[in-house]
Amino acid sequence: MSSQGDSTWPLPSMLTAAGLDTVEGTFAYSSGRDITVVGLGHRQRWTLTLSDPAGQPQLLFMKRYGREPLKWRLQRRFTYGRGGSPASVELNNIHAAHVAGVPTIDQAAGGHELGPLGARRSYIIMTTVAGEALEQCAEGFVALHGLGSCEVAQFTRDLAQLVRRFHQTGYVHRDLYTSHIFMVTRPGGVELRLIDLARMFAPSWRRFRWRVKDLAQLKYSMPPGWVDRHWNLFMASYLKDRSSRARWRYERAVDRKIVSITQHVERKRRRKARRERV
Repeated sequence: MSSQGDSTWPLPSMLTAAGLDTVEGTFAYSSGRDITVVGLGHRQRWTLTLSDPAGQPQLLFMKRYGREPLKWRLQRRFTYGRGGSPASVELNNIHAAHVAGVPTIDQAAGGHELGPLGARRSYIIMTTVAGEALEQCAEGFVALHGLGSCEVAQFTRDLAQLVRRFHQTGYVHRDLYTSHIFMVTRPGGVELRLIDLARMFAPSWRRFRWRVKDLAQLKYSMPPGWVDRHWNLFMASYLKDRSSRARWRYERAVDRKIVSITQHVERKRRRKARRERV
């Protein structure tokens, strides 16, 4: 299974040459760099460098999934239907983003083993995205150009357009923090891309709630100075052609959700501090 964007990147042939076109080959692979963090359980994260047909090194990102807990399998079946795996869900989501014209990862490929109770193992390998996550570069970008600059205002409108276009497809991200939006500066402005689409889905009900969650995660994780100066512009661009009442409704819901996020983060911090004292 694969999802391809830029045809100049022959990802499938690169993976075949490296023996990464099967589940067995991928799980036996150990030549990359293991970047799995503690607490991921059955999930692994790797980076690897392969040569393209022209002999140029290309950096790729790989996720490997062992057997999931039953609860996770049931949740995925409820959300995405039967017969899938963590890898196939993300591949399908990347393809859906391409179809909708949402800038994301150029190419991805993967595979899975299915058994009577769902996926045994699965993997996805993706091309990397140029630039840096907003988590790392947004504050520097604002400082470089100035909070009141035309460049920061245009960046704000571009960011709102990305999120608006994404939500207009009917999908939500469910993890729309600044770590999952990448930016690269081009001669004509900035280019933004949305990554980590593993949890993306199209809710059939309570869409407002899910969109509010995305917006709150973004607002919570953006630099405070930008939020104070430009969040109103962001929301005006995101809710273009909507009434002032609709905007007020969104703003209230987003701020309530941010309170919830803040409390959740604080509880996690306290639990971590207690574990470290033991």
